[in-house]
Amino acid sequence: MTTSERRATVTRDTGETEIECTLTVDGDGSATVDTGIGFFDHMLTAFARHGLFDLELECDGDLEIDDHHTVEDVAIVLGSAFDEALDDRAGIVRYADRRVPLDEAVADVVVDVSGRPRFYFDGAFSQDQIGEFTSDMARHFAESLAMNAGLTLHAGVTGENAHHEAEALFKALARSLDDATRVDERREDAPSTKGTLTE
Repeated sequence: MTTSERRATVTRDTGETEIECTLTVDGDGSATVDTGIGFFDHMLTAFARHGLFDLELECDGDLEIDDHHTVEDVAIVLGSAFDEALDDRAGIVRYADRRVPLDEAVADVVVDVSGRPRFYFDGAFSQDQIGEFTSDMARHFAESLAMNAGLTLHAGVTGENAHHEAEALFKALARSLDDATRVDERREDAPSTKGTLTE
């Protein structure tokens, strides 16, 4: 892993996936993504665009089995990239929340870039599949991202269409992370009475 100016490159090579990911937190929303799952590529591209993160990600996963390992491992790598890029988290806003609609669907995300990984989810997806993407993997993506980025994350969805529900969730996650990871010019240290968010 390498980090420079809130940028990180993380790789993962297992018997289930081979992944290379480069994330720039302070980007312009550009994304080059190839996971082998069309809808997941669409979600990661939306995540980068709406969070103004630059994302280059390629994954070769065992899709002949199902989509689980690919989605989970991409979230692990992306979460690790956030953790590396944010370094000691000095000067960040830390907390944020977003409520994002997409037609009939609404997603809510509340995040604390706390260094203490926790995840809570409320809701369910209206259909089991979105193309080759298992709908509940959107929830699992958010959970795995939180566990590896060191986030306390509360999320929820409501709606009637799983495509809209999942997309609203990815966009709400992107917007809240953009808000929470921004640098507050008034602060130089970590926003914690402990003086640290990494120990």
